[in-house]
Amino acid sequence: MSEQLLPYRDKILQLKGPIFVFGASGFIGANLVEQLHQIRRSAGHSDVFALTHDATRAWRLKLLDMPAENIVHCDILSNKSVREIFDRHKPRTVFNLAAYGAYSKQKNVNLIYETNVTGTVNLLENCTPETVYIHAGSSSEYGFNCTAPKETDRVEPNSHYAVSKVSAAYMLEFYARVHGLNTLNLRLYSIYGGWEEPDRLIPRLVEEARRNALPPLVSPDISRDFVYIDDCVEAFVQAALKVNSSISGRSYNIATGRKTTMRELVEVTRQTFGIAIEPVWGSMGNRQWDLSDWYGDPEAARTDLGWQARTPLNEGLRKTAEWQAGHRYAERILPAFQNPTLNPVITAIIACYKDAQAIPIMYERLVKTFNEMKVRYEIIFVNDNSPDNQEEVIDAICAKDPNVIGISHSRNFGSQSAFLSGMEVSTGDAVVLMDGDLQDPPEIIPRFYEKWQQGFDVTYGVRVQREMPAHVHFFYRTFYRLFKKMSYINIPVDAGDFSMIDRKVVRELVSLPETEQFLRGLRAWVGFKQTGVDYVRPERMFGVSTNNWTKNIWWAKKAIFSFSFAPLEIMSYAGFLLTGLSILGIFWQILAKLVFFPNTPAGLSTVIVLVMLFGGINLLGISFLGEYISKIFEETKKRPKFIRTRVRRGEQLYKTASEIRALVEARKAK
Repeated sequence: MSEQLLPYRDKILQLKGPIFVFGASGFIGANLVEQLHQIRRSAGHSDVFALTHDATRAWRLKLLDMPAENIVHCDILSNKSVREIFDRHKPRTVFNLAAYGAYSKQKNVNLIYETNVTGTVNLLENCTPETVYIHAGSSSEYGFNCTAPKETDRVEPNSHYAVSKVSAAYMLEFYARVHGLNTLNLRLYSIYGGWEEPDRLIPRLVEEARRNALPPLVSPDISRDFVYIDDCVEAFVQAALKVNSSISGRSYNIATGRKTTMRELVEVTRQTFGIAIEPVWGSMGNRQWDLSDWYGDPEAARTDLGWQARTPLNEGLRKTAEWQAGHRYAERILPAFQNPTLNPVITAIIACYKDAQAIPIMYERLVKTFNEMKVRYEIIFVNDNSPDNQEEVIDAICAKDPNVIGISHSRNFGSQSAFLSGMEVSTGDAVVLMDGDLQDPPEIIPRFYEKWQQGFDVTYGVRVQREMPAHVHFFYRTFYRLFKKMSYINIPVDAGDFSMIDRKVVRELVSLPETEQFLRGLRAWVGFKQTGVDYVRPERMFGVSTNNWTKNIWWAKKAIFSFSFAPLEIMSYAGFLLTGLSILGIFWQILAKLVFFPNTPAGLSTVIVLVMLFGGINLLGISFLGEYISKIFEETKKRPKFIRTRVRRGEQLYKTASEIRALVEARKAK
């Protein structure tokens, strides 16, 4: 519905901001945050925040027109994460629609109670008496007592989900009475409308009806109490405005009070859309909690909150069909729901050494970039045994964002090992490799992502300009061009480690057995479809570079001897050339002595020069051979490329070798 036509538009503007909507990536949460944001933004307020995390695929937020700064990632299971975002934004109105277990595919019992009970506790613990907290309960709290129950009737939960929602309802009452919080629990019946999962009853029914067909159906005697989504959104708004000390802590039925059987629903659908075909009942199995008399009594909501459902079932079905048509359902909504690559996870792996000051800035810029891209993210900071307080900085970020992983190494193994360590743990559909000193700008990632969506498996950054002294820039450019000519594979010039790599390429890189890794060379060696993106590489933001001339020469040697046989070829050519010249010299010496210059003296200086020349060439050749032999020697040792001492993800810390190994294997299996 257009924001201008919403009958409760003025009520939305009366809400106290800032406003938090937890569970904003879900069906009801997406509708609530969309309407609140659009209406309040049109009045000059940008104070509605969508709270989510990547436990589910947030495909709705990807398609919504929400600014990146209004999407906040928070894990409600972490009190630290909740406290941090409450302290930062200081919300006045909180809508909690985060839940787990409502759908038959959500079967993790522990997660049901953690999300619906522990998560609710964490939110309530951070609310104050000035905060309005409205909770999304469920009609399933009544369980077996499902025939038009009043809020004061006995609850008889018939599932783990129902038990957890009852527990949350009692918890709200406790916090209201003991801690003086403004809380209400809205027991939602069968909400339907736009943004609902396409595999649910009403979306499938309407989708098929638009094609003059009907989907598989359960028993015709199963009943529901259907409430259109706009009426549900109005209930949340009205509850936030009406809550006061006299009703705080109570539960209210958000229902129409009308029992609608499946038979009646299908008949209304046939009449609304002019469908002639007959339904096939029982072609789809009933859910274990489906009941024949499941409808609510909304009288208390009407009396205390001034709310009642406005939308008749036939009108709600028609509006749902209009929503599907207006949002290009088949072309836009269904692919986003069905195809996870349309809402991918991007993993950023940051190799960190002496970057404690830069890491928080890197994190903020990465999150802002990923939010603007509307993709799910995973960030892995690899602490390569830095001597500063890098580990504590990474721990603090992990504590507030469950999408961040911190890895610590036993010693400084180098950036290549750090990248590989992160790649082993990563689960993203694509991986971005970055240095931790902010010389690889996160703002370039959307350009990488664009190329990745076009089908490129590897997109690397091409440094068209470096913010450094001209003579240093000259040496870098010269090396890359010499290396390209010497290498036996096509290695792009001016391309460092900064790149986006598809998951299938990551698997190949991680599986390579060699100990001495030069990733930008290996990245070219594995092949696949590759392209470059030009960017300007800025100076290091903090401190001084850990590279120096000695280290740069070492890098150059590593690159050349790993991906080029040119030194050996040069020595071969030199050997042939000098041998030929020596033979010619012998003939010339004989002819000169016997024919042309009989008095030619024996030259000591010539002998010395020749000995030094051939001796130097021999030593150079031996040194080249030594470099290759040393690489062979290093590879035969089969030492690990790195040793992890700890891995942190959210509140969880893995310290023993067996714990880390189990974590890595579990994430590899994803």
